[in-house]
Amino acid sequence: MKIFLPVRKSLLAGALLLAATACSKSSDPAPAPAPAPATLYSRLGNVDGVSKVVDSFLANVIAESQTSNSSLKRTFNPLLTSGNAQRVTLLRDNLIDQIGQATGGPLVYKGLTMTAAHKGMAITTQEFGVFGVAFTKALTDNGVKDPEKTELLTIITSLQSQVVGQ
Repeated sequence: MKIFLPVRKSLLAGALLLAATACSKSSDPAPAPAPAPATLYSRLGNVDGVSKVVDSFLANVIAESQTSNSSLKRTFNPLLTSGNAQRVTLLRDNLIDQIGQATGGPLVYKGLTMTAAHKGMAITTQEFGVFGVAFTKALTDNGVKDPEKTELLTIITSLQSQVVGQ
């Protein structure tokens, strides 16, 4: 009898451990997965919000390029005076797609690389800054909150080396 007693005790201990483990797993609810953070794209209002910002931005650039001391006339006027509305529409659509993709949305930018798109334009740091002011104004005019503004302007600023001096 004494030979079987240690075996019986270890089997009993193992059974208790198994029962405790099984009970704790079945009575504890699985932790809910953390909700995915909202993308910048969705916080901007999806395609409608991005489109409004781009439309305001283009209006700001056009208005600036028509002033007597314009910083953007040299680079933007050729697009406006070409008489080709399709070029302006293409620019608008590309900007919407590019921002939509860069901010985590489902849009896909199909245009040229920034370096290729600006090749030969010799955009200066000052001009890039004026574009930034026009874009910031568009964000403000469309009620974009400061965290989203900062996030999007950081994305845009990261493109400066691909635009300036090309």
